[in-house]
Amino acid sequence: MKNISLILLLSVLLTGSCMQSQKINSDLIIKNATIYTVDNEFNDATTMVIKDGEIIAVGGDDILKKYISENVVDAKGNFIYPGFNDGHSHFLGYGISISKYANLIGTNSFEDVVSKIEEHDKEFPSNWQLGRGWDQNDWENKDFPDNRILNEKFPDKAVVLTRVDGHAVIANDFALNIIGITKDTKIDGGEVIVKNNRPTGVLIDNAADLMKNAIPKFSKEEKSMALIKAQENCFAMGLTTVTDAGLNKEDILLIKDLQDEGKLKIKVYAMINPNEENFEYFYKLGPQHYDRLTVTSVKLYSDGALGSRGALLLEPYSDDPDNYGLQMHPNTYFKNMCKRAYDANFQVNTHAIGDSGNRIMLKTYAEVLKEKNDRRWRVEHAQVVNPSDLKYFKNYSIIPSVQATHCTSDMYWADERLGKERIKTAYAYKDLLMQNGWVVNGTDAPVEGYSPLKTFYAAVVRKDAKLWPEDGFQKENALSPEEALKSITIWPAKGSFDEQTKGSLEVGKKADFVILDRNLLNSNEKELMDTEVVATYVNGEKVY
Repeated sequence: MKNISLILLLSVLLTGSCMQSQKINSDLIIKNATIYTVDNEFNDATTMVIKDGEIIAVGGDDILKKYISENVVDAKGNFIYPGFNDGHSHFLGYGISISKYANLIGTNSFEDVVSKIEEHDKEFPSNWQLGRGWDQNDWENKDFPDNRILNEKFPDKAVVLTRVDGHAVIANDFALNIIGITKDTKIDGGEVIVKNNRPTGVLIDNAADLMKNAIPKFSKEEKSMALIKAQENCFAMGLTTVTDAGLNKEDILLIKDLQDEGKLKIKVYAMINPNEENFEYFYKLGPQHYDRLTVTSVKLYSDGALGSRGALLLEPYSDDPDNYGLQMHPNTYFKNMCKRAYDANFQVNTHAIGDSGNRIMLKTYAEVLKEKNDRRWRVEHAQVVNPSDLKYFKNYSIIPSVQATHCTSDMYWADERLGKERIKTAYAYKDLLMQNGWVVNGTDAPVEGYSPLKTFYAAVVRKDAKLWPEDGFQKENALSPEEALKSITIWPAKGSFDEQTKGSLEVGKKADFVILDRNLLNSNEKELMDTEVVATYVNGEKVY
């Protein structure tokens, strides 16, 4: 009997060992999770298997019978989504902003702004004091500030402070003198604000760009450090892909070098700035899809921003009856840029906020595209679109790329700019979604914070962090939770022609995913605000 028992035991052990050896080896297994794949059927799963950076299996617990790994992660019932993809932001600008600029977000007066610059100057003394994030709409006095106090505090160094939207700056006289700005300066597509026969230091759009271009260039080392710092913050927020909406050749190649060296692991969709150096290099090269970098588009600007009254409107601003906003370039420029991009097989992605700025670009796109297509040309922001112009999105397959947090940031004052009727069709994300069945969503960081969870919350709930307004801001244009999730995963991947490799958790795609502690699809408003990132993975590697 003892011999028989020993034989049976050995038989069981050998069978088990044999079964183990028959299992397929993998690099990582995630189990005990609620996995939203965001595939065409919007399936969910409990288990995912990864090898060589790609998903090789996703499904139920039965997968565990087939695969084996030395690295098994028990998700403990947490929720897994495709890695978040920020469809419109300024990645390098964000990195520079958090590493080189004084943070002026949340200031409650211009005096508060100046105080922060004084503190920054003590901690980081420089001949150029830079800051970003002020917004006069948050102050008791909502008029544009005057630079007199800056002149008094900083008589012998340049001070340039960028408004939260990036479309306006206030500079002291020392800085204005560097670029020769006077009360008589006129700039196409820009404005020098003059009061009492002197420039106040506030420059809008192309005038602001003239000032920003005078700021000494950051070194390659400074930019590299800024990009790596920005990456850390983005991984902590569940982002695996970010967009940089407008870069020059040297900065795109720097990003590529850092990725090739393994220092920059986040994926980047880079739009090129419309200049000859970029055209000569990238248009000749053609659209490029590397493992972590996509270069397929050119970024144009139709108009300015609503907060600084630079957005181009069909009718004047309700709170400034003589002002229609600013057109950044003549129509012939836009037509020429679009034709050159079309011939190079590049996407055109144009900043357009006002209803006139949107109409100009939609009509220009229509002239060049001529019919429905799969070029995936985009309108970035599309904040105020005349209802009669929505048809252009559908008829010419134009993709709206929106930023849901703009809605909840602007809702306190946007009706003052637009009036009670025009505001009703602004920030109309659902209407825009219905044109082609998909919409790209992003943060526009550093204009807004780099948080895809806030993007999701704003798109679905359309309230601020204090749950105001009670019924949501124009809730008829909210997205459903499923639509909002797609707008920060699969749809931005599609918006850069990358949907075959990322954006959903399917076999054959890269293993970019995020683990959260809440279910985005059925949590209440308070729970959504309290959602935390547990872990972030890129190509199967844990990066946070």
